[in-house]
Amino acid sequence: MYGKKVKLRFIFIALILASVTLAVFLVLQSLKENVIYFQSPSEIKSLIELNKKKIRVGGMVKEQSVFINSDEVSFIITDFKNEINVVYSGAVPNLFTEGKGVVAEGFLKDKNYFTATKILAKHDENYMPPEVKEAIGDK
Repeated sequence: MYGKKVKLRFIFIALILASVTLAVFLVLQSLKENVIYFQSPSEIKSLIELNKKKIRVGGMVKEQSVFINSDEVSFIITDFKNEINVVYSGAVPNLFTEGKGVVAEGFLKDKNYFTATKILAKHDENYMPPEVKEAIGDK
């Protein structure tokens, strides 16, 4: 009924659609396994069961909660409803201060205690690197 060219085009288009569908599926599966969402202290308190997977906890660093020892930093992350104690070994980012936003990546010991492996300090949308600020000011 259909000519040879029409059949070949149909097969070619079907193979392209199948390839694109497979590629999108593989990318989405890879992202699902590697994406780490951050949770607030309130979300952690409401967890029914603790898992041993790496998570991120986000919130504000509570005022007067940062204590720096020789090799570790301990502080409290709050979302102004609940709090979680965080311990981190290593150097913290320059933007890490009390009253500012922070995301800590690591593992939960229990619903009140978090061991961080990485600290990500957040800044507001008005942040401008000093070099850029100086360059703009010179003009």
